[in-house]
Amino acid sequence: MPQPKAQRNTWQRDRVRTALGDAGGFISAQDLHAALRDDNTGIGLATVYRALATLAASGEADQLQSPDGEAIYRACTTTGHHHHLICRSCGKAVEIEAHEVEEWAQRTASAHGFTHAEHVVDIFGLCAECSAFEALAATAGERAAASERA
Repeated sequence: MPQPKAQRNTWQRDRVRTALGDAGGFISAQDLHAALRDDNTGIGLATVYRALATLAASGEADQLQSPDGEAIYRACTTTGHHHHLICRSCGKAVEIEAHEVEEWAQRTASAHGFTHAEHVVDIFGLCAECSAFEALAATAGERAAASERA
C-alpha cells in the first residue's frame, strides 16, 4: 500500500494556521479568507480551503458543520476524540468529554451489528454571555414598548 504523500509546510499554511488560532473560535473558510485578505497576505480562497483541509486531516484543526450546514474550523486545543459546545451567536467553543455519549454510541452500533463505529456530537446553543445579552436586550425592548404604550 502506498504511503500518504507528506505535506510540505508552506508560508501560506503557516499563515492560515496562525489566523485560525487568532480567530478564537469556529470560523468559516470564507471569513478566515476575509481576515487574511484584510491583512494583505495575498492568500487566495482556494489556498485557505486546502490549508484548512490539511490542518483538519492532521488533527491541528477541528472541522464541523454549523447549524446552517457550512463547514467551520477552529484551531484544535486537544488531541484525541472530543465534542464541543458552540455558541450560535459569538462562536465561542468549549471542548467537552461525553462518556455517556461514547457508551451510547458503542451500544447502539453494536445492537445493530456495526463495528468500528465513529460519531460526531456537537451541541449548539447560546453561551452564558450571549444569553445574558439576549435577556438584557429583550428587557430593554419590553421597556421601550411599555413606554410607547404609556
